[in-house]
Amino acid sequence: MARERRKLDSTSEPNSETTQQLSDSKTSVLVVDDDIRILNFIRVSLGNAGYDVITATGGRDALNLVDSAKPDVMVLDLVMSPIDGFEVLEKLRKTSDMPVIVMTAHSSAVSEALKLGASAFLNKPFDPDRLVREIKFLLSQRK
Repeated sequence: MARERRKLDSTSEPNSETTQQLSDSKTSVLVVDDDIRILNFIRVSLGNAGYDVITATGGRDALNLVDSAKPDVMVLDLVMSPIDGFEVLEKLRKTSDMPVIVMTAHSSAVSEALKLGASAFLNKPFDPDRLVREIKFLLSQRK
């Protein structure tokens, strides 16, 4: 199924740790960012919108959670280390077509992220309502 790749407005930054909240009845979103403040902001925003939120502060943890938690969609920061969002996308696309919304303050990264398989792009800072709308849109395209 062809998916539309879109650029949206956005806000956030980076940090390192893994948190998991799962429920069988809700859509789960994996949020990956190395900035704990941004992770918490997005976790609360998406939780208030009714999503189960799984968080990772690094690329390795994110890829492990894709396998173990089976999220429905990923929100991915590009600037992290040692594994950045580009490498996460590259590895993810070898095994999954899960929608990935890339977020970064570096607009120069848009075209590379889309080439690697990002489904949508949010510039930091971003409006959390816009993120929720994008998640709903991407998931509706998968049905």
